[in-house]
Amino acid sequence: MFAKQVRKLIVAIDGPAGAGKSTVAKRLAKELRYTYMDTGAMYRAFAWRVMEQGMDLSDERELRRVLQQTNIELVEHFGRPGVLLNGVDVTDRIRTPELSQLASRISTSKIVRERMVELQRAIGSQGGVVAEGRDIGTVVFPDAEVKIYLDASSQERARRRFEEFRGQAGQGTMEETVSEMEERDRRDKERDIAPLRKAEDALVIDSTDSAVDGVVERIMQEIKKKMLANQ
Repeated sequence: MFAKQVRKLIVAIDGPAGAGKSTVAKRLAKELRYTYMDTGAMYRAFAWRVMEQGMDLSDERELRRVLQQTNIELVEHFGRPGVLLNGVDVTDRIRTPELSQLASRISTSKIVRERMVELQRAIGSQGGVVAEGRDIGTVVFPDAEVKIYLDASSQERARRRFEEFRGQAGQGTMEETVSEMEERDRRDKERDIAPLRKAEDALVIDSTDSAVDGVVERIMQEIKKKMLANQ
């Protein structure tokens, strides 16, 4: 008799910028030996292409053409997540405050989101992924076995983001970071296409005063329950 092959899960982690999604998702993916899917990096990669080519975002015909010629891959180099844009490693080029803001604006485009969701679903088609973003449990993988909504206070999220970009050219003050964070929250929650919101069946975790280890352990408990239920 052959042992029953259990399908690997899809773990969906949503939440606003700076809530700790990337840190937690990377840890979970490593522990589970799953693929880490940073959907925000995929939007930033396309934003980088838009910026490099000086594209007019109001030109939908051109935008659609470029999107269809865009392939984004999530890879791992020596244990570190990487992003390839049409085969070119852009991992270190897309981690700037400017590109984060541009990616947030680009994500309001229906045709951009359609292409990104298409790419994301292809990556997760076989399960075994920990995906983090803003519409993972509501749009990209609405049938994900584990859904988490990770949140934190706006002040704490801004502090984390300020520390992340500390020393980079163009970084503003802490006050400006708070303002930008609040503006991004508003844009993400009020956009017409796939707004940031909590899936009805998501487990809500506030990471404001929680250590990463504690958050990871709480989510692992949820994952283990789902794994047992699938056996």
